[in-house]
Amino acid sequence: MPIRNGSQYISGLRDGREVWYGGEKVADVTKFPQFEAAVRSIAELYDMQHEPDTRELLVCHSEEVGQEVGRAFQIPRTADDLRLKREAYFAWAQANCGMVGRSPDFLNVMLAALAAKKSFFAEDSAERANNVFEYYRFVARNDLFMTHALLDPQLDKGKLRNEQSDPAICLQVVDENENGIVLSGIKRIATAAPYADELLVWPFPPTFQRGEESYANVFAIPMNTKGLKTICRPSFSNIGTTRDFPLSSRFDEMDATVVFEDVLVPWDRVFVYKNVSLLNRMYRDSRMRELTAHQTNARLEAKLGFVYAVVQRLAEAQGMEGRPEIMEMLGEAAVKIEVVRSTTRSAEYQATIDPENGVLYPDLASLQAGRALGPIYYPEMIDMIRKMGGGALVQVPVSMDEFDSPIGSDIEKALRGASINGREKTQLLKIAWDLCGSEFGARHELYEKNYAGERGALLAGIQREYLRKEFHLGHFDEFLEAL
Repeated sequence: MPIRNGSQYISGLRDGREVWYGGEKVADVTKFPQFEAAVRSIAELYDMQHEPDTRELLVCHSEEVGQEVGRAFQIPRTADDLRLKREAYFAWAQANCGMVGRSPDFLNVMLAALAAKKSFFAEDSAERANNVFEYYRFVARNDLFMTHALLDPQLDKGKLRNEQSDPAICLQVVDENENGIVLSGIKRIATAAPYADELLVWPFPPTFQRGEESYANVFAIPMNTKGLKTICRPSFSNIGTTRDFPLSSRFDEMDATVVFEDVLVPWDRVFVYKNVSLLNRMYRDSRMRELTAHQTNARLEAKLGFVYAVVQRLAEAQGMEGRPEIMEMLGEAAVKIEVVRSTTRSAEYQATIDPENGVLYPDLASLQAGRALGPIYYPEMIDMIRKMGGGALVQVPVSMDEFDSPIGSDIEKALRGASINGREKTQLLKIAWDLCGSEFGARHELYEKNYAGERGALLAGIQREYLRKEFHLGHFDEFLEAL
């Protein structure tokens, strides 16, 4: 199948899937007001794969798949492969100001990583390894949009899944037959689930213990699978003009809970089955982190860059951009962007080839720096918007159309800036409010704070696996011995 365009993506969503919003079943996710803008924003990314200015970057030939695929599906083997993948991630991220955290490239590169390390799944069986690789080829050939569900409901965290008062709440195998495995239970938080094509389930965090085997499964199914129900959170999308809601009218990603009621998963879509040991090692040993963090840090760079520009323009609107304290704040914002920007380039420069599969992997330690600092940097830069916007953020017109009303001249006088008119300054303030004051903005701040999981656990993991630890300790010990 050729590379998809936006209309083909949208058409594929009319497949009878079961999606619920506000206690009512959604008849058509492509036309539902709370999803429509998000669907359109994803469709625009698919259209970019056909535009003359971006097609060469976003599309490449894959030897593994045997046809042209989206760049994220490419398994990197050269330095140019990694560079082009990063540039493609950045181009897609800039198309939505970095606000679409689960754009198709994120799961697509994760799936490419799993396929590249099919030998890991072969530890279970040759069949499981073949399942992973053939599923990757299927998704890449059809250019599908995947989401994933990792987390269990927040129950009693002091107990294992099988020890809960109702062990059936967490997703588990309840039966198996010649056709596949049957699962029931709940997973959360599946971002973009209402308008994704496929759902990849792999439990996280990887801390499964003996007795939890029935919960230790990795598999993939279409979103319209019988017995799969998607239940949505309240929408943070502001339905209105893009002038009044520049970001929240276009880029709100729906988060959802997925409920399984005796869902049959065919054997050829099962990648890990009741294997606690393998599942606990999957996050590390499949090397998915190297390739997915390469994408996430490129997206974060685009997002921080957009926020920096808002802070800069707010300063200019008030004639404050030259003040020493404002210059210092803007310089701090620029440093944050450059630190995150450097993680992807450093990771590429220090990339190493895995002799087992010939894949060129970006340096994990470099990428982990971005994952650890992003949850700090983004909220700090949003606070810069609050500081620069001040009280003006809560004194904007209901609608930009008011500038063309009988009170337009009064609003113009009240809101004009140092070097821009009232209409221009109001448009800037509406963007700023979407980032720092709206429900949409609050969700993004929470999203970035928790993007890589609990930060303490992330940092402990970085220390535990730090690749250059022995080098630095060795130098210190040599110095100590020479005293």
